[in-house]
Amino acid sequence: MAAEDRLDIEVRTINLKGLNGPAEIAVDRWGVAHIRAKTLEDLFFVQGYNAARDRLWQIDLWRKRGLGLLAADFGPGFLEQDRACRLMLYRGDMDAEWAAYSPDAKLVCEAFVAGVNAFVERIEQGGENLPPEFEKLDSRPSRWKAEDVVRIRSHCLTYNAVLEIARANVLATSGATADILRSQLEPHVQPVADPNLRLSDIPLAVADLLKLAKAPVSFSPRRLAATLSQARLWNRLDVNGEVEQSTTSEGSNNWVVSPQRSATGRPIMATDPHRAQTVPSLRYMVHLSMPGLNLIGAGEPAVPGIALGHNGHSAFSLTISGADQEDIYVYETHSGDPAVYRYNDGWESMRIVEEIFEVKGCEPQTLPLRFTRHGPVIYEDPDSRKSFAIRTVWNEPGSAPYLASLSAMRAKTFSEYCEALRGWGTPSTNHLYADVSGTIGWQIAGRTPIRPNWNGLLPVPGDGRYEWSGFVALVDLPSAVDPEQGFLATANEMNLPDGGEKSKSPIGYEWGERSRAQRIHHVLNGQPQHTVYDSCRLQNDLYSMPAERFQAVLREQRFKGDTARRAAAHMLSWDCVLNAESSPAVLFENWLTKHLKPRIFQIFAQEEYSCLLQPGNIQSILSVVERPEQWIGTDAEKTRQEILEQTLAAAWRDCEACLGADPTNWQWGQMHRLSLNHAVSRAFPELSASFDIEPMQIGGSDSTIMYAAYRSHDFQTTTGPSMRMVIDVGDWDNCLFVNLPGQSGDPRCSHYRDLKETWLGGDYKPLLYSCRAIDEATELRIVLNPAE
Repeated sequence: MAAEDRLDIEVRTINLKGLNGPAEIAVDRWGVAHIRAKTLEDLFFVQGYNAARDRLWQIDLWRKRGLGLLAADFGPGFLEQDRACRLMLYRGDMDAEWAAYSPDAKLVCEAFVAGVNAFVERIEQGGENLPPEFEKLDSRPSRWKAEDVVRIRSHCLTYNAVLEIARANVLATSGATADILRSQLEPHVQPVADPNLRLSDIPLAVADLLKLAKAPVSFSPRRLAATLSQARLWNRLDVNGEVEQSTTSEGSNNWVVSPQRSATGRPIMATDPHRAQTVPSLRYMVHLSMPGLNLIGAGEPAVPGIALGHNGHSAFSLTISGADQEDIYVYETHSGDPAVYRYNDGWESMRIVEEIFEVKGCEPQTLPLRFTRHGPVIYEDPDSRKSFAIRTVWNEPGSAPYLASLSAMRAKTFSEYCEALRGWGTPSTNHLYADVSGTIGWQIAGRTPIRPNWNGLLPVPGDGRYEWSGFVALVDLPSAVDPEQGFLATANEMNLPDGGEKSKSPIGYEWGERSRAQRIHHVLNGQPQHTVYDSCRLQNDLYSMPAERFQAVLREQRFKGDTARRAAAHMLSWDCVLNAESSPAVLFENWLTKHLKPRIFQIFAQEEYSCLLQPGNIQSILSVVERPEQWIGTDAEKTRQEILEQTLAAAWRDCEACLGADPTNWQWGQMHRLSLNHAVSRAFPELSASFDIEPMQIGGSDSTIMYAAYRSHDFQTTTGPSMRMVIDVGDWDNCLFVNLPGQSGDPRCSHYRDLKETWLGGDYKPLLYSCRAIDEATELRIVLNPAE
């Protein structure tokens, strides 16, 4: 039965200024909005309107954060974050910017923001309720411009500037071996250091502004009450990644199975991007249909189009790849003017932009932003006459995250898809593709600088001797079509052919650790007939390959102490599955994170610097315990035995202290929790009951396919798959999804938290595509007409 003929659904009719023809939004039982329009302009107008309808507080806050407009709404405590974000804005040629994405990119973004503004106007006219966060913080949503969608660059994902700074400090204080424990380079290379630049002259504080610019917005009573004289103090992140008064893990999985290896005889694609898990969810599922275009999948609510999903012919998904898209430059400044720096045989003046910052309750503040020829100045040390700037791909035209999806999402062949990826700037990504013809493909994309005389792993002088020489062409980046093994899979691992050794243009050396990729390949290789259900189960897989390798080491040991023997026996009785109910799992993760890693770090770094190695590279830690003679040298076996004995006993006692004396009562989920707390409830605890999602006990780690990275000091989960999707290519109504905790960003809406239990149980909901299936599942129909 068509939705308009059913009597059990809610129907709203709205007249909208800016809409050219009739359109509708059909919201199904799981909160997915199926948008229908007759023209491209109206389609994206309604997408913007719908994004504001479901996520207005979230996208308004994202915009204000990215454009550096927080202090105007929330006061002096946000001024430093505003300054950091404005330094990262795209300030280049807008014509080149629009042309990079698609011929109609500007039109699409103009229509999208017009839709957002139409919803804001309805609030102002009393036609819609203002989301409660605005009322609580005494703020109001702002109007958007099309440029706002693309100029914000401080949320780009692939970067290594902070890693360059960390590497410089580790090498300066602890040496090359310690740095391998911090981050393993693949293929192995020696970081190129300029002989005249002392690594000890690069302070860790250089990274502070970069971290501040990328930080989410956090509220607290103290920050909201900060005075103008205290504004400069709110410029660092605390241990939980929130902005504090002074005193990153990203990843994803995806795979696609060919018809020959699929039980359906059609390709099956699975994707579960890993990002910070928040409420509202980072991702938003949406269906966009008009004559000649029919897209469904996931994107970010503040960006038009979709980045992962299908168009009724082709399915597509992505994970982060390891391209190096940033460099830190160090400048010698002039003795008479710190805004003048040495370049080649002379001196150059920094470009100084005086920016006006509105500050709630205060007079507007004018602050200078400084830029070198390479990019924004992020740290200045007048005493040593040094300044530091960052050069990034994302300051180049065409590098707004995911905007090249406006072309890629419409492709109907793999060659068309790859052609669209020529305009893909950031983030650097592994793209997987499949279509109804049975073709499956993989292509790495992302603008990657060519560095003729260094490898981008350490800061270098900005005096003209270290310059980019263009970008690696897409045809020189790895790709594959219809491989013999019958599937393609990526999980942020180093996946360059031949280990990257023969690459004429290296794209990077820093990758995600390989455990998840190895597990995915192992499981898929063992399934000659892969099903949609198999993909769902694999996305929720909790098997730890590092645990398996640690068990092999423990079996060979003969421990002297009773406590260490008990701990080893407890872990050796385990199936290496990190489920929330597992007792050995909590012992293993406690041992690895709180005891074994820190003890190994102390061997290779002075105690005051060992924290720089955190959280460490699990493959390097495994190498130390598997092959101690290659790391420790004299008495390697004895030293390893002592390390294992001491740390196992300490971990056992730690678990007893935290969880009780009886190990049968220990559970990994008792320590490993996912708490989804709304940003506003920290400042207004009375909102917690309605705004926050109850803490969840979950399994997994950053080495399991069901990714669940956690903070080392309290085991609280920070990053994971908020959205999962499995696509049965060609049988489009058989596709599945889940979005944690729900589709809506409004705490008053039933879809705010209704998918939490589904996600927690490893279950899914239908991602419907056909008109018949959508009409049967519709619970709300919003009829949109042009205003007279």
